[in-house]
Amino acid sequence: MPVITVEAMPMTVEAKRELVAALTCEASRIMQVPATSIYVFIKENPFDDIGVAEQLLSDIKSAQKSNQ
Repeated sequence: MPVITVEAMPMTVEAKRELVAALTCEASRIMQVPATSIYVFIKENPFDDIGVAEQLLSDIKSAQKSNQ
């Protein structure tokens, strides 16, 4: 039973479906195991819990909105 774990920023349900389908398909092909044996876990992290370039992602997003 292969397990794929992804940590990411919040995503829509549609994006999660697409990600799970793509990861499952490729892992199944590469590892030559049935797709039904692959589990994908998605852990969403709030923007306040992600740092990029010495800043919180929430602060970067707020600054981008202010500049629009």
